[in-house]
Amino acid sequence: MARRNYHHGELRAALLDAAEALVRERGADGWSLREASARVGVSSSAAYHHFASRDALVRALRQRVLGELGERLSREVGRTAGPEAGADHQRRLVAVGRTYVQWAVEDPSVARLAFGAGAPATGDPASGDPASGPASGPACDSTSDAATSPHPHDVLDAELDRLVEVGGLPAAARPGADFVVWAAVHGLATLLVDGLARLDDLRAVAREAERVVRAVLTGLTHEAVPSQGWPTPHSAHTERRTERGADK
Repeated sequence: MARRNYHHGELRAALLDAAEALVRERGADGWSLREASARVGVSSSAAYHHFASRDALVRALRQRVLGELGERLSREVGRTAGPEAGADHQRRLVAVGRTYVQWAVEDPSVARLAFGAGAPATGDPASGDPASGPASGPACDSTSDAATSPHPHDVLDAELDRLVEVGGLPAAARPGADFVVWAAVHGLATLLVDGLARLDDLRAVAREAERVVRAVLTGLTHEAVPSQGWPTPHSAHTERRTERGADK
């Protein structure tokens, strides 16, 4: 193995890049920290200065991937914000759903990693939350949910709040609507990634994602809210977000 010298911070990023490549080749579980180290030309002991274990590397990679997804969602929403949107108040949320599903279909192994496949048993015990939390450790794995900005869930929340503000969604339907939309969009993505449903091409994927989002929003707009209200779902991310807000 050819040894390489890295400046401060470069080795951490290089290890994350190597881990991401290994995930695409073998999935979330089919590789070791030693292999990731070899990919970038350093010893595993050098890697331990940044990540206490393979699980710590996986957690950090998951947070980076989620941050990149959040940025991609935000960019796509921004592209729909022009005057051509007109009175189509759902258009921005359609962009969120479409981008999410296309991302999962284009990069299924990384999507599985981001949403819990092969995740270490920390954070959300269901391992299906995009915010499965990092455990603390002795090494320099300081990645946390707070560092994932913008978090994909926060992008979705912001757009639902905006939809209420412009009159496109009744305020009574807003509580828990993020989980209703997420369930539908993530469900479509999972069906496609796992091969349980098939579409001809990415254009068809985008159109089907649009249909799902619009159908859900239309249903939320016309739903009859029961007197006792609906259950209030939580995820590891939303719980941590609430805790951070309470600490301010």
